Amino acid sequence: MLHMRVNIEAERGRLQMSKGDMCKALGVTLKTYNAYIRGAAIPSTALEKLKGMTGCSVDYLLGLVSEYTGT
Repeated sequence: MLHMRVNIEAERGRLQMSKGDMCKALGVTLKTYNAYIRGAAIPSTALEKLKGMTGCSVDYLLGLVSEYTGT
């Protein structure tokens, strides 16, 4: 079973973005974004975009650390 990346979804909500908005910002399809939050590999380019948009560390976004570690 894949690990859900709830922090990415939480940050999307905090930014008040729809999934469509997030997909557009990342340059991916909804299918790809849904795969990301279900645990599929995320390319470093998308991770850097997420980090820049949210101000959160990659480790937090991926659920590797439990606390918000914004920059």
